[in-house]
Amino acid sequence: MPRWHARLRRLRQRLEQAGLDALLVSHLPNILYLTNCHCRHALLVIMQRHAVVFTDARYRHQARREVRGTEIIEVTDSLHATASEWLHAQRIPRLGFEELRLNVAAYRQLCQALGKNTRLVPTQDFVESLRALKEAAEIAAIRRATRLTQRVFAEVLPLIRPGVRECELAAEIEYRMKRYGAQAPAFETIVASGPRAAWPHARASPKRLRKNELVVVDLGAILSDYCSDMSRTLFLGNPSARVQRIYRAVQRAQQCAFDAVSAGVCAGEVSTAARRTLVNCGLGHYLLHALGHGVGLEIHEAPRLAQGVDIPLATGNVITLEPGVYVPGWGGIRIEDVAVVRPRGAECLTTTSHELVIL
Repeated sequence: MPRWHARLRRLRQRLEQAGLDALLVSHLPNILYLTNCHCRHALLVIMQRHAVVFTDARYRHQARREVRGTEIIEVTDSLHATASEWLHAQRIPRLGFEELRLNVAAYRQLCQALGKNTRLVPTQDFVESLRALKEAAEIAAIRRATRLTQRVFAEVLPLIRPGVRECELAAEIEYRMKRYGAQAPAFETIVASGPRAAWPHARASPKRLRKNELVVVDLGAILSDYCSDMSRTLFLGNPSARVQRIYRAVQRAQQCAFDAVSAGVCAGEVSTAARRTLVNCGLGHYLLHALGHGVGLEIHEAPRLAQGVDIPLATGNVITLEPGVYVPGWGGIRIEDVAVVRPRGAECLTTTSHELVIL
């Protein structure tokens, strides 16, 4: 049985438990997860004994090749209008929809078409919670994407030197990813140097790298539909005692996070383990983001590792651990790896050294 059929079966069990007769799926990664449909313009309706993908003529041949065991309806009008009319004809009593993925216009269209005979029920994370528990094939795909990412990073290292523009390095990274078979970068590659390294999501700019600067490189590739994510911090020149002290603190914070990871441990506890280390080093004011996030079909997905998140980690979660320190006007340091949650710990998929790279 194709794995998509098993996923649909698990989702139908959840619909039954929630008292829903059907679910309208509009988030494309969720449609991909449930049907293997890569169409960039699609909707999916799941009922207990039937599932339908709606798409248009541009994806006619692709959908027929990719989707098995699920009906395909080709639309000639608005995607939501056609799906709404079809749903009206089905006389579904309770229809769930992804409230974080459906815009107001589409929601109004649904309400108008369905009238009072169908109750629209907002849902959250019905599919995402399934996606958070990775199957062995998914973990293998993320492992391959991670290896590709590390290969590109190792090849680009000799090109990182004073005088090179951040945007040139980012372009080279993304070129090599595709050259080695990646579908695309998992996100816009970050190369941030000097004071710009204090911006966690800095876009690579025309700024030239300079001697005695920190450089943060954050990169990831999509391979076989699955993402990788990795950050390393480099120093051009001779690092000062301050640079080395803060770098060691970030290293310790990440190791404390790794040591805390295990199935059943709350995501917030893992975040606290890393945060406590940096606070004890006097760096608490320079923490600007959560410790990490899930990785899979999307670069950011469940589970989220942050303060106050009381959701326990589970075997099969694939997460990032990326503590960072960002000092305005000075620079930033981040170390990021991808790990799989196991029953008694974490398996790190990233094998690139955690030591400060000095060029």
